Amino acid sequence: MPHMTEAQPTTPRRTDVRLAHTAELDPATLKAARVLLHDVFDDMTAEDWEHALGGLHALVHEDGALIGHASVVQRRLLHDGRALRCGYVEGVGVRADRRGRGHGAAMMDALERVIRRGYDLGALGAADEAAPFYAARGWQLWRGPSWALTPDGIRRTADEDGCIYVLAAPATSLDLDTDLTCDWRDGDVW
Repeated sequence: MPHMTEAQPTTPRRTDVRLAHTAELDPATLKAARVLLHDVFDDMTAEDWEHALGGLHALVHEDGALIGHASVVQRRLLHDGRALRCGYVEGVGVRADRRGRGHGAAMMDALERVIRRGYDLGALGAADEAAPFYAARGWQLWRGPSWALTPDGIRRTADEDGCIYVLAAPATSLDLDTDLTCDWRDGDVW
């Protein structure tokens, strides 16, 4: 039997994802998640970090270090005259040297289970390079116009068109070609 060296491939480990509410995370874990996301996204703002808080976090650790983070927070989206309870996905990122190993998919598996069982739909804003990842998982591009319910009334968010993806829960019917309006928040509304 040949001696195994580090250069030889090994069987990939199954990714273990920890789900925890923001309130259950200690300050060191929250700090590690924020640092990770700042490393992953060079345009991450304080508001972006705030958007990722207050819901469930999917966390992946390897050798004691946080290497993956994603969260789902509750929002309200208006569609077809209804206010829908939405599980909005935020802060999905994997450390650069650990990408391509299934960690992102494992985190999304966990969050998608939460969305399908606890919300009317899931939604997220996808960067161009991430869109194929979400589409392959069954997320659908919202084709209709996007809007935001701002303190000054409903305003068009045309810059977000073509970037919003949704995942309908089994009992929710969506017309992807009509208006979709999100609730207000500071920073990027979508």
